[in-house]
Amino acid sequence: MLAPLRELAAQLIAECHRLAPGAPLARALRARLRAMNSYYTNQIEGQHTRPADIERALRRKFDADAAIAARQRLALAHMKVEEELEQKLDWRTPQDLFSGVLVREIHRLLYSELPGADRVTGEGAPIVPGEYRRKDLTAGRHVAPPWKEVEGLVQGWAERYRTLSGAEALAIGAACSHHRLAWIHPFIDGNGRTARLQSHLVLHALGLTQGLWSPMRGLARSREAYYARLNNADLPRRHDADGRGPLSEEELVAFARYFLETCLDQARFMRERLDLAPFKERLATLLLALQQAPWRIGSEKSLVKPEALEPLHYAAIAGPLERARFIAMTGLGVRSGRRVLASLLDFGVLESPTSRAPVAFAVPLASLRFLFPSLWPEAEADTAK
Repeated sequence: MLAPLRELAAQLIAECHRLAPGAPLARALRARLRAMNSYYTNQIEGQHTRPADIERALRRKFDADAAIAARQRLALAHMKVEEELEQKLDWRTPQDLFSGVLVREIHRLLYSELPGADRVTGEGAPIVPGEYRRKDLTAGRHVAPPWKEVEGLVQGWAERYRTLSGAEALAIGAACSHHRLAWIHPFIDGNGRTARLQSHLVLHALGLTQGLWSPMRGLARSREAYYARLNNADLPRRHDADGRGPLSEEELVAFARYFLETCLDQARFMRERLDLAPFKERLATLLLALQQAPWRIGSEKSLVKPEALEPLHYAAIAGPLERARFIAMTGLGVRSGRRVLASLLDFGVLESPTSRAPVAFAVPLASLRFLFPSLWPEAEADTAK
């Protein structure tokens, strides 16, 4: 029963090893991907947040509509906690991340970022960050275990998965444990978010995501299948050969297969998008669009020329450039070169901490539909208007 899962895990590991995490292009994309992860985890929960809403929230501009503003704050909280925990746990082994302490810490950090008014369930019950639920509950069709059993169940969950060894077994464990943690439903709210962040962190600790992909995008894009597979894995075992516990092992394997296939699809997609050969062509397309519609940059004095392609591509694959060198690489005169450089900084495809510091490649939201088509379709739709 597990042989197909081992094959999928091996394919996933091999695909992830083909990623190129060190390129400046990849580093520039990571911050944008955190926003995308937060968008998709909101979408899974049915709390839709437009990419443009998240972009405004990053500039501390929250919507006048209270419901939209609350979703903006959730998105920011997810981004901050994802980055904080990746850095904080960077030295820990994947096995260490199967931990009740970590599960509570994820929930605590996530909800501590929110104001008190946001820390309530849809029924108005208070959400205490990091505290296990103290009431029985039902979520959709899922009847969660009695609240008095939660602590023991989480401890058993951790003990089961932290004993795994080897990358393939741990990748499969990340998939299986995702369902089992969601089934325990340890908190009054935020269980899905917590489980997805925990799975993301295990895959990160395995060196698979490298900050360039997450299962969240794929799970959101197949939301109905995600919930259906989760619900099916809640079913009791059907016969003596269907595992030894109270739940169906066959359905758990089916969920794990879906989860690993989703991860493989996301890793493969990002490897293709980070291929530098076609990327240069997409960069040229972006410059042409900006040349034809300089109003997108925000100033009638904006100037973009195709001569900017070489230094811009160099910054994407090699790293920051001194401003004088960037201008020289365009082959333009100093005055025109400065205007082109200033325009690209205004648009956000270049960034710099000061007015004299070297310029580095960046990925503004409005560039995604040109540089990484189909990566975040909802952001493409937002910025194409």
